[in-house]
Order: sequence, then structure tokens, then C-alpha cells
Amino acid sequence: MTYAIIKVAGKQYRVREGERLLVDRLPEDDGATFAPTVLLVGGNGDTQLEPGDGVVTATVLGATKGPKIRIGKYKKRTGYKKHTGFRASLTQIQIESIGAGKASRSASKSKAETPVETKAELSEAADERVKGMPSGYEDMTVAEIKEASSDWNRPMLTAALEYEQAHANRKGALAALESALAEKEGDS
Repeated sequence: MTYAIIKVAGKQYRVREGERLLVDRLPEDDGATFAPTVLLVGGNGDTQLEPGDGVVTATVLGATKGPKIRIGKYKKRTGYKKHTGFRASLTQIQIESIGAGKASRSASKSKAETPVETKAELSEAADERVKGMPSGYEDMTVAEIKEASSDWNRPMLTAALEYEQAHANRKGALAALESALAEKEGDS
């Protein structure tokens, strides 16, 4: 991969292999190697947006101070003058490597090794699904549920609410379904 976007000390940085950068003070010692949070790995025409799919290793080179910032206050005709300054405490790090993570490798292996499901397993999965639920509900996000729930009828809403309470129990989806049900009851 060509580049990665990482998160270090609450700030995001776009980095490449071998690059050195200054970040806010880190608690690691000089020479320590650490793995910052990876937000995106990209390059060569593709990107991986899923967190944890890429691994970035960085080495702490040492603690440094930032440039001195001088601050002066002055009020005319009173003789008031005040000067102060500030230097940020920084850590210099070097990006050692950017590569694919273990998570993506294990996911690809598990996909290849999964056996074909039998008819009994498929029927059990169908039995777990609540009758009358909207098609594709299990794969919907909370935002999609909020948008689509206004178009569903009362049996579909109750089935989706029953599924949500039994399986996923997502607060946003529960609230959206309950409010849509309340609107349907108010309309009748």
C-alpha cells in the first residue's frame, strides 16, 4: 500500500513508509515501536475503509520541543506591557511499515474454508427470522431503518421491532421503529 491515514494522540495524519513526523507528546520511550490506530489504507487504485484491516508500525525517535511562540500584550498610554511564550512538547516518530493486517488475511481464509450450508441449517436460519419482516432488514443500518420505516405497514414494523429486541437490540433502530409505530397508531 502507498499511504495510510492514522490517528495518533487524537489527531489524524496521512503517512507513507519511511516518513518522519512530529506529533503531540507520547508516553512511549525513545526507540519504542507502537501501532497507531489505522483509519484508512490506500494506494494503487484501491482503499480499505474498514478500521483494523491495515497495520502501521511506527518507531519513536525522541522527544522534542516545538517552535517558541511569543505572546505580547500592550495597552497604550498606561505603560502596561506583558510578554510570555509557549513551546509545545512534541514527539518525533518514523513510520516503519504499512501493510495488510492479520484481520483481512484471516477473513479471506475463513471465507475459503467455510463449508456449504446444508438444507437443515438454512431452514433453521429461516425459522429464526421473524415472519412479516421487511426483506433485507438484517443487513440494514440504523439510518436506512429510520428512512424506510415510514413506508412500512404496522405488521412489518412490529415484526422488525420483535426481531430487533430479540437479536440486534440497537438503540437507534428501536427508537425509530417505536416512533414509526406511534405515528401509525396516531393516524388510525
